[in-house]
Amino acid sequence: MTVKFQGNPVTLQGQKINVGDEFRDFVVTKNDLTPLTLKDTSGVRVFLTVPSIDTPVCDLEIRTFNEKIANVQGVTVYTISHDLPFAQARWCGAEGIKNVITASDYKDRAFGEATGTYVKELGLLARTAFVVDSNNKVVYADYLEEITSQPDFDAVLNAAKEAK
Repeated sequence: MTVKFQGNPVTLQGQKINVGDEFRDFVVTKNDLTPLTLKDTSGVRVFLTVPSIDTPVCDLEIRTFNEKIANVQGVTVYTISHDLPFAQARWCGAEGIKNVITASDYKDRAFGEATGTYVKELGLLARTAFVVDSNNKVVYADYLEEITSQPDFDAVLNAAKEAK
């Protein structure tokens, strides 16, 4: 699979996730600087990775999920980036983001490694969407071919609604 940034191929590092895989454990940093691992999450989860929440494409993605997930019961959305937790907290507060949890992979890059989303050339995460059921099985995985594109919001949300 080829992933591009502004039309140029980039190298993803880490272990790619496929539908049917068990979602791998990770450690990221929450906005209060405490760790968040897979074991700290439960139920149906959507894990999104973005290069930076403070860019127009990522901003639109998170705002859209924040709005759409408000009407979906029993699903938690996490957005992971390399933005510092302070910047994530500031951005979420300023933008009124209440239905999406942001966390940072800046410290250990463990999420990027566990999901094969770390972009070697940029030092950022690629744009991806994973839906994980309550048994930690991946029921949806999308590595967007172009990092600057938006995910298929309806496909992600439909997979989350169908997961148990």
